[in-house]
Amino acid sequence: MADTTDRPTRTRAPRAEANDAGGGAPRRAVVVGGNRIPFARAGGHYNHVNNRDLLVAALDGLVARYGLAGERVGAVAAGAVLKHSKDFNLTREAVLGSALAHDTPAYDVQMACATGMETIVGLANKIRLGQLDSAIAGGVDSASDAPIVVSEPLRRALLDLNRAKTPQQKLKALARIRPGHLAPNAPTTGEPRTGLSMGEHQAITTAAWGITREAQDEIALASHQRLAAAYDAGFFDDLMTPFRRLTRDANLRADTSMEKLASLSPVFGKRLDAPATMTAGNSTPLSDGASTVLLASDAWAAEHGLTPLATVVDAEMAAVDFVHGRDGLLMAPAYAVPRLLARNGLTLEDFDVIEIHEAFASTVLTTLAAWEDDDFCRDRLGLPGPFGKVDRDRLNVHGSSLAAGHPFAATGGRIVATASKLLAQRGSGRALVSVCAAGGLGYAMILEAAA
Repeated sequence: MADTTDRPTRTRAPRAEANDAGGGAPRRAVVVGGNRIPFARAGGHYNHVNNRDLLVAALDGLVARYGLAGERVGAVAAGAVLKHSKDFNLTREAVLGSALAHDTPAYDVQMACATGMETIVGLANKIRLGQLDSAIAGGVDSASDAPIVVSEPLRRALLDLNRAKTPQQKLKALARIRPGHLAPNAPTTGEPRTGLSMGEHQAITTAAWGITREAQDEIALASHQRLAAAYDAGFFDDLMTPFRRLTRDANLRADTSMEKLASLSPVFGKRLDAPATMTAGNSTPLSDGASTVLLASDAWAAEHGLTPLATVVDAEMAAVDFVHGRDGLLMAPAYAVPRLLARNGLTLEDFDVIEIHEAFASTVLTTLAAWEDDDFCRDRLGLPGPFGKVDRDRLNVHGSSLAAGHPFAATGGRIVATASKLLAQRGSGRALVSVCAAGGLGYAMILEAAA
């Protein structure tokens, strides 16, 4: 049962006009709130819990907090990276299993680690255009319940067996199966084009940019310390629903130190000529979890007596050619952010909150280094000089994926909800959100305080 504590006080207001911008101009799309369940390490607290149940838990927590039980919202969009074939309609099934009205439309989205970002932006655009008044964006992944794939010869034989109409045809299909065909293909996060894991790809980028082990461990330590401090301050009390007796992210290590991090052995990059520097401590673990974000027009929020946290202003996608080695697999945000800021006439100094997804500590550091590098910015970004320097005091101020964990499709919702609440607490300002993704993809988003 969802936790109903910390539900905002609501007062109904008269229904506002459907298009409060008037004249056909785009409306604001606002972030009203978010909810997630604590993230767990693969094989841990959520072992044997499937994607649907994780997503239902996050949805029901959001529904309880905002009093939406039995209500039909405009749409729910969510997705998972590690998805079973039976979950072809995952988000719709989660809605049917939740406390939302069963006539709430729902659909799946998949953009690797940027899935959560794409659901938010897609729904926000529909709200801006007047196609929706309310929506819930989300994402879920369970590395513990990853699908197992049978071998290709076995798959073909089973398909032929299923289509066979006579005993002879069935025997012929079965006769093709060999003992070696019965071995399943283990789940993998390797890139199909290269066969390398995300960690091995990042190790190449880390070495190319000369990122040190100490600098990576410093990022990891700050992530754990800041996330722990945010929990202690109650920051997540209205952004999280306990699940399966877990009340905090299981990966969080509040007592870690530079000494403890330095004692860990490298796990990626051992075959490179450069020293291996990436460890389990400065890399995100395989994780399970789900997150949701409630989006709306100003009119819908006012009708429901809810105060918006932030406005979704703009977003940009990017991709890099990692296959031919032009850029590292996770360097696309280094391109997406400058394009996004140029379109909006902004610089890095214009942001009070900056959230860069910590797929690995070195992912953050290589991105920051690229923006400060004259050659990269001139040759790759077409700029007259360095793009800019990020103020570390504004970066991931409540920790990020290194401490919280990274259930692939759920990370975008976690970050956007956190950034939106930070802006609401400030009462003004802008937030920049950046997420890298498998396949050489990247996503960037601008949020503004809604006040």
